[in-house]
Amino acid sequence: ISTISRYLSSEMTGLPPICTGVRQKHRTHTDVVPPEAKARFVADPIIPLRARTTKEFQYVGSRRVSVSKVLYDSGKTWIMIHVLCAFQKEANAPSNTTDDSGINTRLLNAVYDVLLHTPPDTQKCVLKGAINSLLREWKSFKIKGTSLLQNPQYGSTATYVIFAHLLRQMASLAETDHHFLMHWFKKLSQKRFKLLVERLQLFISTRLYPGRPEDLPPMAKCSWWIPCATKVLSLLNAANSIVTPPIAPFTDFYNLTLDHTDFMDDYHTWQMHGNSSRFTFCQFPFILSTVVKKAIMQRDSEQQMISMARQTLVDKVSRRQRVDMSLLFLNIKVRRLQLVSDSLDELTRKRADLKKKLKVTFVGEAGLDMGGLTKEWFLLLIRRIFHTDYGMFTYTKDSQSYWFSSWKGDDCSEFRLVGALMGLAVYNSITLDIRFPPAVYKKLLTPPIGPCDPDTPVGMAALTLEDLLQIMPDIAHGLAELLSYEGNVEEDFYSTFQVFQEELGVIKPYSLKPGGEKIPVTNLNRKEYVHLYVDFLLNKSIYKQFAAFYHGFHSVCDSNALMLLRPEEVEILVCGSPSLDMGALQRGAQYENYSKTDPTIRAFWDVVLSFPLDLQKRLLHFTTGSDRVPVGGMPDLNFKISRLDVSTDWLPISHTCFNQLCLPPYKSKKDLRHKLTIAISNAEGFGLE
Repeated sequence: ISTISRYLSSEMTGLPPICTGVRQKHRTHTDVVPPEAKARFVADPIIPLRARTTKEFQYVGSRRVSVSKVLYDSGKTWIMIHVLCAFQKEANAPSNTTDDSGINTRLLNAVYDVLLHTPPDTQKCVLKGAINSLLREWKSFKIKGTSLLQNPQYGSTATYVIFAHLLRQMASLAETDHHFLMHWFKKLSQKRFKLLVERLQLFISTRLYPGRPEDLPPMAKCSWWIPCATKVLSLLNAANSIVTPPIAPFTDFYNLTLDHTDFMDDYHTWQMHGNSSRFTFCQFPFILSTVVKKAIMQRDSEQQMISMARQTLVDKVSRRQRVDMSLLFLNIKVRRLQLVSDSLDELTRKRADLKKKLKVTFVGEAGLDMGGLTKEWFLLLIRRIFHTDYGMFTYTKDSQSYWFSSWKGDDCSEFRLVGALMGLAVYNSITLDIRFPPAVYKKLLTPPIGPCDPDTPVGMAALTLEDLLQIMPDIAHGLAELLSYEGNVEEDFYSTFQVFQEELGVIKPYSLKPGGEKIPVTNLNRKEYVHLYVDFLLNKSIYKQFAAFYHGFHSVCDSNALMLLRPEEVEILVCGSPSLDMGALQRGAQYENYSKTDPTIRAFWDVVLSFPLDLQKRLLHFTTGSDRVPVGGMPDLNFKISRLDVSTDWLPISHTCFNQLCLPPYKSKKDLRHKLTIAISNAEGFGLE
C-alpha cells in the first residue's frame, strides 16, 4: 500500500491546483465571461504509463481503510485527473476509433466496485476530484465523461448537482463525439449498461417529482437538468438500437413517472417547433411509454373531432337547422348477413367521421351500444375477413400469424377496410385478436405519416431475412443455406436473378433486376440476390394490397403522434401486450351476485393462479376474445365474474363483448378446475388449428 501511495504521490508532485475557493451559489458560467478575463487552463498533463494491474488495484480495494489513506495522501483535488488517466490503456494514447475508447474497463470497474464501500472521507475526496476534473478543459472530454458517468456515487441525490454538470458537458459535445460515445456505450456489459439507464431515469424522475424538494436546487435554477439527462439517455438508447440483439429491452427506457403527466402541451410545442432547440419529451419518444403515446393519440384525435363537430354545429345553427347530436358519433349500421359489404360501404361513405366515437347498430335488433355491440362488430368482422377460406390472408402455423395473399385483383377495398378497422380499434380502445408478424408494423410506419400524394410509395420497409423467417420459414431457411454455402454457388445452385411465383394456379416469372434472367447467382453476388428476393416477397409482390391496407389505417390514424411510435408499440396498441399478470386481474375484478370472499370465487382464483401460462391465456381468450392485455394493463379489461344460477353440471360461459365470465356455484375446487379447463380448452379460436 505504501508503495502505491508513494507511486501516486510522486506523479502528482508539483502540479498546481486548478482553482480554489469555488462558491457554488456565486459561480459564473464561463460563457458570459469576456475572453480577456478567462483564466488560461492548464494543458492536459503528460502521464507516464502505469505499471499497476487490475488485480493489484482490486487487492488494494479489498483493504478499504488503506485505499482511503492512499487516495487521501495522493493529493485530493488532483486524484480524479490521475485516476482518469490511469483508466487509459496507454497514457496519452489517441482515442479516435469507435471500436476502442482506450479505457481500461476492467480497472474502471474494479475502482467503482469498491468505491461505495470505502469510508466517507474517501468518497468525498473522489467527488472533490470529480468537481475539479469537470472544471478543466480536456482535449478528449468524451473519454473523461464516459469514465465519470459510471461513478456509482451519482445514484445519491446529494451528488445530483455534480452529476447534472457532468451531463451538461456530455450533452454539449459535438455530434462526432456523440457518435463515439454511442459506439463505446454499446460495448458496456449488460449489467453496467442497465445501471446507467436506471441512474439517469432516477435522476429525471427525482428532478420532476422530488421526494424532498429542499434537497435539490429550485426548478427555476436548474431547468436544464432534465434536457441534458434526456439527451445523454438518448445516446444510450441509440447504442442499444444498433446492437443485435439489444443490450436491454426498449421498455427499459420508458420513464413510468411520466405516465402521470399531461403531455398535450408538450406535444403541441413539439408540433409547432419541430426539432428546434426548445426541449420537449416528444423529441425523445423512447422515454415515453405506450400508455402516454396512446393517450396523446386519443387526445389529439378527440381535439380534431371536437373541432370538426363544433364547426358542423355552428354551420347548422347559422342556417337555423335542427341540431342532431348523432353528428358527434361515427354511426355504423350493418346487417349480420352482409357484415363485410355493409361495413365497407358505411366506412367509405363516412370517411370524414372516422375519428369520431364509434357506435354500432345491427339492423333489425334492439339495443343501445354501450361498448358491447362495438366490440362484437369488431370480433365478427375480423373473424370473417381473416378466415383462410376468404382468401385475403394466408396463415403460417409456425409463427401463428397472417400474411397478405399474393392475390392480384383490381379491387383492394377490403384490404383498406382491414386497415381502417385497425385504426378504429386503436382510437376506440378495442384489442383485436389479429396476429400479424412484426414486418407488417414496420411497413405501416414507412413512412409514419401518410403522404398527401397518393402516388408516393408506401410500406416499402427495409426488411431482412429475419423478417422473412416469420412469414415464409421454408424460403428463409433456403436463402440462409445459400448464404452459408461454402461450395461454388453458381455451379451447384444454378440460379439466376429471376424468381417464380404462383398466381391463381399459374406460375409466373419475375426478374429481381433488369435482365435478371441472364444474371447467375454467384458467391460474390448472393447477398444482393437474397436482399432483392426478400424485398420482392415482402414488399413488391404484395404492394397493391398493402398500399390499400396502409391508406386505410392512416385514414384514421393520421396523427403526427404516429411518429412517436416504434413498430412494436403499434402492435401493442392494436393487439395488446402478451405479458399476463393474473394477480392484477384478480385485484381489478368485479363481481355480480358474488363477492370476493365467496367460496366459489376463492376457489376460482386459487385454480386460475395455479394454471400454467398456456391455460391462463386460454382463459383470457375465452373471456375477452383475445389472449392479450390492453395498453393500460389488466385493470382496463373491466373483467367481471357473474353468478350463473344453473345446475353445477353446466360449464362456465362467457360474454366476450363485455369481458364477462358466468360461473355456476360449483361445490368443490376440483369440480371447478375440471369444468373450467374443459370450457377454455374447447372454445374455438379463429385461425388456430
